[in-house]
Amino acid sequence: MRTPLLSSGRKGRPPAEPQVFSASAADNLRGSALMMLSMAAFICNDALMKAVTQSLPLYESIAIRGAMVLLTMVLIARAQGGVRLQVPRGDVWPLALRTGADVVSTVCYLLALRRMALADISAIMQALPLAVTLAAALFFHERLGWRRLLAVGIGFLGVLLILRPGTGAFDLWSAVALAAMLLIVLRDLVTRTFSVGVGSSAIAFYAALAVMLSGFVLGWTESWRVPTLAEFALLAMAAGFLTVGYITAVATMRVGEISVVAPFRYTSLVWAVVLGLAIFGEWPDLWTWAGSALVVGAGIYTILRERRLQGRG
Repeated sequence: MRTPLLSSGRKGRPPAEPQVFSASAADNLRGSALMMLSMAAFICNDALMKAVTQSLPLYESIAIRGAMVLLTMVLIARAQGGVRLQVPRGDVWPLALRTGADVVSTVCYLLALRRMALADISAIMQALPLAVTLAAALFFHERLGWRRLLAVGIGFLGVLLILRPGTGAFDLWSAVALAAMLLIVLRDLVTRTFSVGVGSSAIAFYAALAVMLSGFVLGWTESWRVPTLAEFALLAMAAGFLTVGYITAVATMRVGEISVVAPFRYTSLVWAVVLGLAIFGEWPDLWTWAGSALVVGAGIYTILRERRLQGRG
């Protein structure tokens, strides 16, 4: 996903000559640490949800965790002065589409997560920035030179190595995980169409509310029961990690240079391997390692190439 570098102006300079934001080494270090913390928090949430949904019904888990996250968001928003939930009329349908994509992608991801190795599904999701880059070029006509296009192709080749369609390694849940990634691409593209009248807090609030409600609605297909104390604790920890992930993800973009900070998003794969092995006894096979190397390498190259092009501009 193409993300503009932060910019700032200095007094005494005409507004026609904006300065590219240049972070200090300390800022870049803090930003990198926040990115790694954000990725670790998201993967910890995934691991906890994978663990708890082995015994507790999936949609019940989604509903309970969603209620916890929503309550936390409301408390944080009240401490910061409240959330502005009004949405301009022209943004109502884009918001509905984005929220729907968010809900379905969450359900698909968690369905696949229950049955796939944590490292495998995480490796597939590493291709998300490459998919968004390609989609932005197709639908928003953003410039995509042959080098970055080649990098995107190599990244998708890595995904194919992980999924291995046509073999026993590719099953229904691999397809569901891929669908979840494509829905997240749709969500991110729709987000870029919002007017300035739509606040980020409102988008996050409606998404969290919709995900929670989807758990209650889809829960009619399950036989719910009262969670055990251990299951409730796992859900509470998952909600806490998810909230930390959201907050640090926003903070990351405000500290340090994106070209320095963004590559650290791929540390999530390291966390996925470690937690998958420690909690579930999962170890990626050679194909997953090779595919992951292609995806991560292509993603980092795309980020660095973007920085170089912006430097020329």
